Amino acid sequence: MIEYLIHNSWQVWAVIAVLCLIMELSSGDFFIICFSIGAVAAVIGAAVGLSVYWQIAVFALFSLLAIFTVRPVALRWLHKNEPDRRSNADALLGRTGRVVEPIHAGRNGYVQIDGDMWKAVSSTDIAVGTTVRVIGRESTIITVEQL
Repeated sequence: MIEYLIHNSWQVWAVIAVLCLIMELSSGDFFIICFSIGAVAAVIGAAVGLSVYWQIAVFALFSLLAIFTVRPVALRWLHKNEPDRRSNADALLGRTGRVVEPIHAGRNGYVQIDGDMWKAVSSTDIAVGTTVRVIGRESTIITVEQL
């Protein structure tokens, strides 16, 4: 079995490359994909006939090169290097929505934003169907104002 894997090491590297791509889907950090790039380079090395030791060296070299060259470019291009990139509930700040359950001052109501329902509070009464803007958030309860 080991002899088969040594003679067909390109298959092992191809499996490693695919597994790294699958793992990258769960992280989105562009780190694991660098190992996938190294594994693809090792596949080429195996196809050319390099020994297993050279294949490992090619894998390590190309993985390191990808970490220092491909990853920064991918992060800059896809994530825009925004250190304060808002996500989840913080991304709601400034968005507009429609009141679906009346909001009375001091009591909760509900606002629909992009199809999602959010518990909302306001300092004034707001009727159903009114367009509102999110001005704050406390846990999962948003604070809105009428537009």
